[in-house]
Amino acid sequence: MRILLVGAGGVGNAIAKIAARRTFFETMIVSDYDLARAEATVAWVEAKHGPQGGRFVAARVDASNPDDVAAVAKEHGATHVMNAVEPKFVPTIFAGALAAGADYLDMAMSLSEPHPVNPHEETGVKLGDDQFAQAPDWEKAGRLALVGIGVEPGLSDVFARYAVDHLFGEVEELGVRDGANLVVRDEAGNEIFAPSFSIWTTIEECLNPPVIWEKDKGWYTTAPFSEPEIFDFPEGIGPVECVNVEHEEVLLMPRWLPAKRVTFKYGLGNEFIGILKTLNQLGLDKTQPVRVRSADGPVMVAPRDVVAAGLPDPATIGPRMTGKTCAGVWVTGTGKDGAPRSSYLYHVSDNEWTMAEYESQCVVWQTALNPVIALELLASGVWSGAGVLGPEAFDAKPFLDLMALPEAEGGYGQAWGICEQ
Repeated sequence: MRILLVGAGGVGNAIAKIAARRTFFETMIVSDYDLARAEATVAWVEAKHGPQGGRFVAARVDASNPDDVAAVAKEHGATHVMNAVEPKFVPTIFAGALAAGADYLDMAMSLSEPHPVNPHEETGVKLGDDQFAQAPDWEKAGRLALVGIGVEPGLSDVFARYAVDHLFGEVEELGVRDGANLVVRDEAGNEIFAPSFSIWTTIEECLNPPVIWEKDKGWYTTAPFSEPEIFDFPEGIGPVECVNVEHEEVLLMPRWLPAKRVTFKYGLGNEFIGILKTLNQLGLDKTQPVRVRSADGPVMVAPRDVVAAGLPDPATIGPRMTGKTCAGVWVTGTGKDGAPRSSYLYHVSDNEWTMAEYESQCVVWQTALNPVIALELLASGVWSGAGVLGPEAFDAKPFLDLMALPEAEGGYGQAWGICEQ
């Protein structure tokens, strides 16, 4: 297996660091528009793990150009293209991977447009629609596009498949719930606003109308930040208010898993919600460039890019961050014994541990863990397929077994849990 990793930002950097401890692949080409960033990731791997003998190499790639993605993949003989950049680049990397004859993985799917009140409207395009529309091309080529294999979507979908196969006879709701108790402080020790994940992606998810799926209604949308609820997260995180957010799991799970309802709720907090609403009111969430003044004369800049540039890079805030983040799915229905059951399947990532072990903050590290596990299962042939498939299309048990197995025994040493609600 030869992996072209597109993007050496926070998540891409963490993918390389996690993969460096594994032996299932021949080469990982760490690529980025900024070659120096890719080179820095390779240098970290070699400083930490010693000379790799060419197993990790750096390259420059323009993720916005499918021809360039294909050219870099072909140059290095990549068998798999791992997309680790913002979802706005999904169409071009997706096309480039297919043109190169490589399999493809991503952690966020093609964007919805133009965010209609009802996704069934003729003009509405849901998350992932563009990719699923191309499934026949991938099937004909005998190539696999494994979409949404981060943590959410990704691990949450694996948990959902496991619950359906092993814990529940009938599922009432698959409810993804994400919460944390993370705090970021400045050098003086004061708490500051610094999102732990890409603000570009966060704005996209949180200000679009959230999608809900119900068996009798199909997919429909609701208002941003709707249906607030308090969810009590495990391992000391505690109660967090969660609200509806647009997310891929709601578009993925119903395609493969039987459930009467599928939702996604995110623990944002009042401050974050207030900031997002203000950005929306001021038009600073827009992606269409506007004309602004600069020292060199008028330039065209997307307001959302300005917001992203003005905030700390999520990849750099780890040393100033404390706390844990939790990802999981709350499943309700009846168990295999026919009795009512309510279970939360989850994984917790502790920032202190991820910083000590990988020098990566916990949110990007938790996201990066899952595609590496998936790549290993694909390399071994435990997972296989063709077309455009989500994590739910694969047996969850080998994934969770490999994830939890101690590193000394060939696994990833990441325990996951089940809380009976």
